[in-house]
Amino acid sequence: MTEIALSLDITRLVVGTIILAYASYTDIKTRRASNMLWLIMGSIGAILLVIQYFTIGFENPFYLIFVPIMIALMYVLFQLRLMFGGADAKAIMALAILVPFAPEILEFPILKASAISMPGSWIIFSNSVVIFLLIPLSLLIFNLAKRHIEFPHLLLGYRMDISKAKEKFVWPLEKIVDGKRKFAYMPKKFDAEDELQEFESLGIKEIWVTPKIPFMIPLLAGFICSFILGDILSHLVQLFI
Repeated sequence: MTEIALSLDITRLVVGTIILAYASYTDIKTRRASNMLWLIMGSIGAILLVIQYFTIGFENPFYLIFVPIMIALMYVLFQLRLMFGGADAKAIMALAILVPFAPEILEFPILKASAISMPGSWIIFSNSVVIFLLIPLSLLIFNLAKRHIEFPHLLLGYRMDISKAKEKFVWPLEKIVDGKRKFAYMPKKFDAEDELQEFESLGIKEIWVTPKIPFMIPLLAGFICSFILGDILSHLVQLFI
């Protein structure tokens, strides 16, 4: 029985890593990830659940309730623009099917869950958010080294020539309001070409920008960490309680 459980979790790890790695690659190159990837991931996840049901069963089938809950949550977050990438939301929806339970392979994860563990998809999502939040720290260090000190800009981006910004995957962290430069976290439109042209028309050569970092990359890292480290967020919370 334990061998079957081990094989199922290893299969989940391999399938998830391969698909998320490929999606991260295409997301970096083209800012797109094919919907077929999530159909494949979700389908494999469903097949693994069927195999588990007819072989070793579910230790706690209650966690299966979180599959539709996570799918609904991702849909809501995307509609509220709290998740800017449709591929990111679809990936987590597929992961809810692929990894509905907290992963466990031999002696891993290192951070053992408490008596009540969170669903696997939530652990992956929360780990990804924790990793994503490390980005402002790296930007802070970079800007301090460059002596580009302007708050809150130094936590969210870096300075770049307008000409280069047009060729990069970035959003301006500034906008023109009544002839003055003002902080703006996100342009009204995902295409910031108009804003960049406005800066050029005013003779502005350099502005603060924020990189369009695909959430798929932290999601891949969060997925792998879920199998190796465990629930990072829960253990961080326990440190302060």
